[in-house]
Amino acid sequence: MIGYITIGAVDIEQAKIFYDSVLGIFYDSVLGAIGWQQFADYGDPVGYAQNETGEGQTIWICKPFDGETARAGNGIMVGFDAETKDQVHRFYDAAMKAGGRDEGGPGPRPDYGPNWYAAYLRDPTGNKLAIVCRKPALT
Repeated sequence: MIGYITIGAVDIEQAKIFYDSVLGIFYDSVLGAIGWQQFADYGDPVGYAQNETGEGQTIWICKPFDGETARAGNGIMVGFDAETKDQVHRFYDAAMKAGGRDEGGPGPRPDYGPNWYAAYLRDPTGNKLAIVCRKPALT
């Protein structure tokens, strides 16, 4: 199990709008679409988990610790699991409304497996994200 993932952000406030949409005031929450929520906000970093305590796997959004500009890594992608195809659509739609860039809209990806249903996008900093449902076709 991966303990946590850190995603670099040029602008922490912009990243918060993208990932949690300031608690959904303006948009549906990108991470909320798959049951994640903000559990810690230290200004920099901001933490997200599938619960309010931060137990289990977490994602931290922060400026790089080396002081250099945050930039997307070539070939690095964070993939989130979705329980349903509807979650794939909600995550993708929320991301597009919050300033994300399309890298491949929701749909089947038969080359990746018989039940692979995914969307690909980039956050405002350029980090590549995937949202994937691997359940049988009826979900």
